[in-house]
Amino acid sequence: MKMKLALVQMDVKIGEPDVNYAKVEQFLKDAMEQQPDVIIFPEMWNTGYALDRADELADVEGRRTRELFSSFAKANNVMIVGGSVLFKNTDTNENTNTMLVFNRQGEEILRYDKLHLFRLMDEHKYLKAGNSFGVFDYEGTGVGTMICYDLRFPFLFRKLVELGAKVLINTAQWPTPRLDHWRTLVISRAIENQSYMVAVNRCGTSGETAFPGHSLVVDPWGEVLLEADGTEQIYTIEIDLDKVAEIRQRIPVFSDQRFDLY
Repeated sequence: MKMKLALVQMDVKIGEPDVNYAKVEQFLKDAMEQQPDVIIFPEMWNTGYALDRADELADVEGRRTRELFSSFAKANNVMIVGGSVLFKNTDTNENTNTMLVFNRQGEEILRYDKLHLFRLMDEHKYLKAGNSFGVFDYEGTGVGTMICYDLRFPFLFRKLVELGAKVLINTAQWPTPRLDHWRTLVISRAIENQSYMVAVNRCGTSGETAFPGHSLVVDPWGEVLLEADGTEQIYTIEIDLDKVAEIRQRIPVFSDQRFDLY
């Protein structure tokens, strides 16, 4: 079975949600020219890391994001993995770094709050960490989700695979100085979990921080099928989901792992 992906690698205007929502709306329209099955956005695209203004800028209950993605998905028969947005929870008055996923009918099928908050960007001071895993169904295939810093925690990936994931999606604002870490970790996670890794990073700059783009799609054998450059654009690729079973049969790491020892 095939799965056609549209990776939206975009610059983000920090603290300017109106600019970012308008840009995302145009990207959605442009992505449909290639008729993808799934459109994927990067992390915190609505506000960037304007965390000191989180109470002012966060999308209240995700209403603006939900309306945009739900209506577009339904009207265009496409799934949307909404990267993540700065999200305000009115019941607790707390903010989260939240991914929303919508199916082809415009129904919200997943909300995932980032599990691992990145202290170097002060996320822990402004945001509440999630406490549940992100897995959704794509036509019978499990898809696991995570956000940026989650990439550094291999046990999370194993858990997502245990929950049925064959495709793993990471949406990020990963900075240029750690580009080598980004590439190495994405490729490693694909190999060790015998799964597709789809990693969508932002590009451009925020303040003094540069972001390299270099969004990646890596197959379960570790072959890089797509690597973006540093420009803002949409990258489209079709992947063969049957390859996951083929690779897992070739080297049966899941049946050979020794949980009785570790």
